[in-house]
Amino acid sequence: MTDLTDLTRRHLERIRDFYEEAPPLNTVARSYRSLLADYYNLIIPAGASVLEIGCGSGELLGRIHARHKTGIDLSVRQIEQARRRLPEAEFHVQAGEALQLAAKFDYIIISDTLNLAADVQQLLDRLHAVSHADTRLIINYYSSLWRPVLTLARWLGLRSPQPQSSWISSADMRNLLALADWEPVFTQMRLLLPVRCFGLEKAVNRFIAPLLAWFCLTVFCAARPVRNLARKQPTVSVIIPARNEAGNIEAAIHRTPEMGAGTEIIFVEGNSTDHTWQEIQRVQAAHPGRVIKIMQQSGKGKGDAVRKGFAAATGDILMILDADLTMPPEELPKFYDVLAGGYADFANGCRLVYPMDKEAMQFLNLCANKTFGIIFTWLLGQPVKDTLCGTKVLSRAHYEQIAANRAYFGNFDPFGDFDLLFGAAKLNLKIADVPIRYKERTYGTTNIQRWKHGWLLLRMVLFAARKLKFV
Repeated sequence: MTDLTDLTRRHLERIRDFYEEAPPLNTVARSYRSLLADYYNLIIPAGASVLEIGCGSGELLGRIHARHKTGIDLSVRQIEQARRRLPEAEFHVQAGEALQLAAKFDYIIISDTLNLAADVQQLLDRLHAVSHADTRLIINYYSSLWRPVLTLARWLGLRSPQPQSSWISSADMRNLLALADWEPVFTQMRLLLPVRCFGLEKAVNRFIAPLLAWFCLTVFCAARPVRNLARKQPTVSVIIPARNEAGNIEAAIHRTPEMGAGTEIIFVEGNSTDHTWQEIQRVQAAHPGRVIKIMQQSGKGKGDAVRKGFAAATGDILMILDADLTMPPEELPKFYDVLAGGYADFANGCRLVYPMDKEAMQFLNLCANKTFGIIFTWLLGQPVKDTLCGTKVLSRAHYEQIAANRAYFGNFDPFGDFDLLFGAAKLNLKIADVPIRYKERTYGTTNIQRWKHGWLLLRMVLFAARKLKFV
């Protein structure tokens, strides 16, 4: 255990000595880890590489579906048991505070062991050496509300003996992550019934726990590395779905700025009844100095148009710009800066911060937008104030992952906004709201049908709740 102070080393030696003599996990402990693994398998893609810090005998790691598994632990005895349990995995006798591995991992797990660390900040800091830009750190720890219950369980022999440990609150966790250059992506409370109980735990944890989250035993926290890395200037593709927007096509070209190492504009015309397609063709020919691609969709709906445009895009960053230009194209560099600077993985336009033009949004639409924002914040575990703004921005690499994982949700979204938001949440991407000044439409009429589409949106929310929350 190199690079450690005497205090840190002595603490880790006490923890190591305890687990060298610890008895095997009892039935309750194994049952609890089995339930934890169910949630880890929802978070971690099966093709990922995973490192567990404090893996013990490999009880949890063995239940996680991952392409490559690695575990470290202080105890030689525990690591020997882990190697016998998982001969295909890789294990090392190491302390997290002195971590030394050559590989980099897609996911790093710390499950109920951070409270045993000698120096949490030092441990979190060391994890950067085995992380890449898209690594996700997943930590689960006990809610302080359960402290008396767990103490009673230990007295009754239902909980395995534990060495003296700290109790880390969610506020402590956020602070420690920030000190070590990790940014929380989401925090979720899980497991209201933390042991197998004749199948009752499935109903309780799936349907009741999301509604009584504050009373759950386990806090899951996902975080992303935020250390400044040398970044090349990315290229940009701006996808503009257009249906009956002939009067806005020329302005879209003039008002969309060049960004990054180069910007291409992709118009996807969608079964217009005016001369939108002819105008798109004219504008392309009239601006040979801009990179402009044009196409017509064979399907219907904005979602289909967005997917067609994304498939043709070559930029590193993909942007959606509604052709009504109520989201001013001049504000697109704000979204570019969020992704190019590494501040988030997904930039979501937000119309509900600044005052908007008088006729930009009707009162009932405003109420619906605020309501959906509250619901989605709860669903996604991240603050999303305005889900219905048409401008969504993400990297092409992340979009390809969302598209590859689309079968989890299915092709349910005719608008395209929720497909991206749900997919981003499933991939544990950091979502950031970007406030914009919402303007009145200057040409044509909206394609949104308030009551019909409102009912459709509500159905999609219920569908997403089943896939993201009640699982």
